[in-house]
Amino acid sequence: MAAPTTELLCYRGITTSPTLSKTLSLLSSPFQIPKSLSSPIPRAPSLSLHTCLPSLPRLLSRLSTKDFNISITDDQEEDGEEEGEEEVGELVDESDGVDDLSTVDADDLEEDARYVVQEFSSSLSSQLRIEDEKDDQEEVGRKQRRHKSTVKSIPDHLLPRVAIVGRPNVGKSALFNRLVSGNKAIVVDEPGVTRDRLYGRSFWGDHEFMVVDTGGVLTVSKSQASVMEELAISTTIGMDGIPLASREAAVARMPSMIEKQATAAVEESSVIIFLVDGKAGLTAADEEISDWLRKNYSDKYIILAVNKCESPRKGIMQASEFWSLGFSPLPISAISGTGTGELLDLVCSGLKNTEDPEDFAEQEDYVPAIAIVGRPNVGKSSILNALVGEDRTIVSPVSGTTRDAIDIEFIGPDGQKFRLIDTAGIRRRAVVASSGSMTEALSVNRAFRAIRRSDVVALVIEALACITEQDCKIAERIEREGKGCLIVVNKWDTIPNKNQQTATYYEQDVREKLRVLGWAPIVYSTAIAGQSVDKIIIAASTVEKERSRRLSTSVVNQVVQEALAFKSPPRTRGGKRGRIYYCTQAAIRPPTFVFFVNDAKLFPETYRRYMEKQLRSDAGFLGTPIRLLWSNRRKTEKEEGRAATRTQANLVPRDRKLELAT
Repeated sequence: MAAPTTELLCYRGITTSPTLSKTLSLLSSPFQIPKSLSSPIPRAPSLSLHTCLPSLPRLLSRLSTKDFNISITDDQEEDGEEEGEEEVGELVDESDGVDDLSTVDADDLEEDARYVVQEFSSSLSSQLRIEDEKDDQEEVGRKQRRHKSTVKSIPDHLLPRVAIVGRPNVGKSALFNRLVSGNKAIVVDEPGVTRDRLYGRSFWGDHEFMVVDTGGVLTVSKSQASVMEELAISTTIGMDGIPLASREAAVARMPSMIEKQATAAVEESSVIIFLVDGKAGLTAADEEISDWLRKNYSDKYIILAVNKCESPRKGIMQASEFWSLGFSPLPISAISGTGTGELLDLVCSGLKNTEDPEDFAEQEDYVPAIAIVGRPNVGKSSILNALVGEDRTIVSPVSGTTRDAIDIEFIGPDGQKFRLIDTAGIRRRAVVASSGSMTEALSVNRAFRAIRRSDVVALVIEALACITEQDCKIAERIEREGKGCLIVVNKWDTIPNKNQQTATYYEQDVREKLRVLGWAPIVYSTAIAGQSVDKIIIAASTVEKERSRRLSTSVVNQVVQEALAFKSPPRTRGGKRGRIYYCTQAAIRPPTFVFFVNDAKLFPETYRRYMEKQLRSDAGFLGTPIRLLWSNRRKTEKEEGRAATRTQANLVPRDRKLELAT
């Protein structure tokens, strides 16, 4: 970033060079004579503009000669390097720690800034200790790349749907993961794991469709006690504060809620995969489900798939038992993939032809994702249902009702597309481990993964409970992940005797206990009544825009210069002080700023927090964390060569200056 050479300053009729303009601009502050001029003029520790005016014409006449041209900043840089940079620079105000940008190669530093951000991101990912299932992601990535070359993208709500139904524990979630080529659904060898509808994109050949995983369809012939035992529904965990009558009523409604979700999936689908267990054989529940499908959904294309038939030879024998259901059985294995190709051929033959993909607008490359997280029973599913306007997920006082991370497309009031992610309640790690439930451990893992793949996180807290220790742990995880965040205080109607200052006092309490998210906006809502839930989307949209905002380098350096002018970096005991050479915003989502300094160790944590506070006060960034990375500046070969050339060029003028003085 070279200084302009054509700019001239006329001072009292004398034409001066840009270097002299820098000198004159510093005369208004306490002035120190440079070393190169210490011979003709006695050096003074501090001279004001008033005391140095009588000798100013003689000084200017000497500096305006063509043969004498000095570069103050270059001398400062060279002297600072020789002296171990104990001094900030003789003609640079000690309150200003920013070096002259004319000595900076901006392109090289921008490239170094991107490299610093990549190193920081990789190290942070390794510290978070999340198993990202890289093999599954690579497989999905290869499949999506092949798919992009053959089929154009169609919005999810316009794709035909394929529902997977059956009794509990027959392998529906395992088949769902096989068809969508991922690990979206929790697969545990116990019944009743899946409760809500889970959607995933899949394709086969030129056909693209949505696969819907459902909970196990129960039968009316079973008693309530046997249903509760089969679904393994807890009546005690997380329900201590709920009256016994309400607890029993909620537990009794759970099976019907699961069936309601499965029924909704069947009604919206054009193809139904009726899955049975080949190892267990034909059961009364299978017969009742087949009768239910024939009577109510005879107009839909129904495929009978016999799962757990790993051996092709034994699979034919296992499937022959299910001919009595009135459908043609197809032996498959969701785990090994045996027979899934023939199953997909049948699925595609029953799908209706969609409109020409060219008629659809190209899908946006970036759709912000909003994850709704929090402790159990704080109202996360209620918020999601209130936003989408339907009972998309099961809402119940039973702890752990939501298990999978459920993705839902949503269009905001301004037409902005979002992807809402409902997650399971996150309890303390020790409590989860002591419970011995593999399902809950996987649910919490899915919730943390939802935070990682989201853009904005809505941290839901309960109004009466306010901030708990677990809320602070979740908040720390959100900040470490670098996600935008807003705090949603749900069940606001339960606060008694509210007045105009209640929200103010409550916010002060939240800020005091949740310091790590001091930059996050707070929204008060009552999801069960649908009050103020629209403010959640408005706040999330604002946070996403702030998170994606980029400042120009000139604005960033101006903010930094103002911050340094107000408060310079502290000196060490040895007299050293940090210097900032250059600053740039190297990344967004979250906003990441890289500071190139002489020594990063010279900037304590308190000063770094001060710089972040100044960036927020001057530039905004509401609702998003800010990354400040401090990197030691490395000299490039181009800068070293330029410095050597300037050193040789400055030697001759100094000698001539000494001759003129004698």
